[in-house]
Amino acid sequence: MYINNIIEAIGNTPLVKLNRVTDGVKATVLAKVEYFNPGNSVKDRMALRMIEDAEKAGILKPGGTIIEGTSGNTGMGLALAAIAKGYKCIFTMSDKQSKEKIDILKAVGAEVMVCPTNVAPEHPDSYYSVAKRLNQEIPNSFYPNQYDNLSNSAAHYDTSGPEIWKQTDGKITCFAAGVGTGGTICGISKYLKEQNPDLKAVGIDTYGSVFKKYKETGIFDEEEIYPYATEGIGEDILPKNVNFDLIDTFIKVTDKDGAIMTRRLAKEEGLFVGWSSGSAVHGALEYAKEHLTEHDTLVIVLPDHGTRYLAKIYNDDWMRTQGYLD
Repeated sequence: MYINNIIEAIGNTPLVKLNRVTDGVKATVLAKVEYFNPGNSVKDRMALRMIEDAEKAGILKPGGTIIEGTSGNTGMGLALAAIAKGYKCIFTMSDKQSKEKIDILKAVGAEVMVCPTNVAPEHPDSYYSVAKRLNQEIPNSFYPNQYDNLSNSAAHYDTSGPEIWKQTDGKITCFAAGVGTGGTICGISKYLKEQNPDLKAVGIDTYGSVFKKYKETGIFDEEEIYPYATEGIGEDILPKNVNFDLIDTFIKVTDKDGAIMTRRLAKEEGLFVGWSSGSAVHGALEYAKEHLTEHDTLVIVLPDHGTRYLAKIYNDDWMRTQGYLD
């Protein structure tokens, strides 16, 4: 048996039990390992869905150009789908993203424009603004806007959520994922909560992001916004894919704690994952120690692969310069 192109390999990723990083946790802890997708990340799912929905709506036409602001993984998913379907890609990225992510996107034929991180989202040089401007300037182009495009969360409602429910035989009681665009956690949580209304959804946030305080107070506090190193989670905006009603609580994780857990997952579990995976596991286990019992089953999404972070997380010298290693 064979598949017709690479995008048919998206989905049906394994659920792997965590055994060694879970000291002090009574619950069964399972990881949804999304680097088994062909683009090595969870974003393959929503990237394909955004393109297919745009095709159906007549927004994306043959020979078109896909233009998106990305931290890297969504770009990879879009690029793979574009190769299979015959589109060009231009991606804008912030300069805090790893060099590996930029090089990977170029390797699959995309044009990459690197933009400054430390500017407001509405600043003309932000990677959001540059993507929007290019969309206006380039004929026959499509700007998916993963933050506000609800095809993002719909992809996870239709695929990831049912996979997790089936893989746990419906025994899942708690679900945790990092929150960036919000599509992963909200699409999956919506599906799982329809199956089990008592299920708890835990959003993993980072210091420097607005999500946790907004959930708890309803206040968008610009003083919460400051630069942080973790890639792929947290935001200085409120994406439409983040439905706060579907997320029961947020836990913030420091850059250092996320980085250290990422390396532990590689060495102790054999899971060579990216930085936000470590953040998700650290935060979820913190929640589990306090709230879950031996009767609970916790599932954590591990979004991407360690190859994106070789020069950072998996580089001892870089880790020491950041103060993450002694």
